[in-house]
Amino acid sequence: MVNDVDIVRAIERAPLRTVRFVDLRKLGTNMWRTLDRLADQGAVTRLAHGVYTVPPDGRDGGTWRPTLEAAGLAVATARFGNRNAVLMGLGAARHWTAIPRAIGVTTVAVPEAGRPPVELDGGGRVHLIPRDLDRLDAVLETTELGPVLVTTPAQTLYDLTMKPAQGGMPDEAAAAARNLRARVRVEDLRGVVDTHGRANAALRTMLKAMDLEARHGAEE
Repeated sequence: MVNDVDIVRAIERAPLRTVRFVDLRKLGTNMWRTLDRLADQGAVTRLAHGVYTVPPDGRDGGTWRPTLEAAGLAVATARFGNRNAVLMGLGAARHWTAIPRAIGVTTVAVPEAGRPPVELDGGGRVHLIPRDLDRLDAVLETTELGPVLVTTPAQTLYDLTMKPAQGGMPDEAAAAARNLRARVRVEDLRGVVDTHGRANAALRTMLKAMDLEARHGAEE
């Protein structure tokens, strides 16, 4: 028969220290009641309905909460598997500090379509965006819950420009794109465009302007 320590350790061993209730119930009976008790004790934190994490470094789960971006990735990873979730769009823009303030939503690329947004217990909404993850230009970054994949600044700029309404905050997406543009080389953005094989009018206009800026900079 498993005890509380066994359950906490099982959660800690999971990718991003996060698991779903359905993956824990095989450990014993009355798992809902056990998890509720562990949450009341601060040993675990409920991120969303049926999804639990163990706070890092012995923190009190009653007061600690991960960032919205880390929580969104943890929930998506618990649902779709390790490295099957990538922070993108508005979420990646927040990670790269192109959006300086908290906005209450994040966007995570996942390999399946038709998934509704997830409401987090600590506040905030996670939009699960269906993408071909193998085609995303992403890098491994560190969060308080562990290593995660985040789209590069060039890929993030591409996504924000192609679909600014994704995540439901087009004004913030446009502002983030302006902030990211100065940090992205035109050749890197063209590489992302070539991978995806398409660019809308706004992106084509941006590429032309970046080409001109690059040429003028080379002449100076």
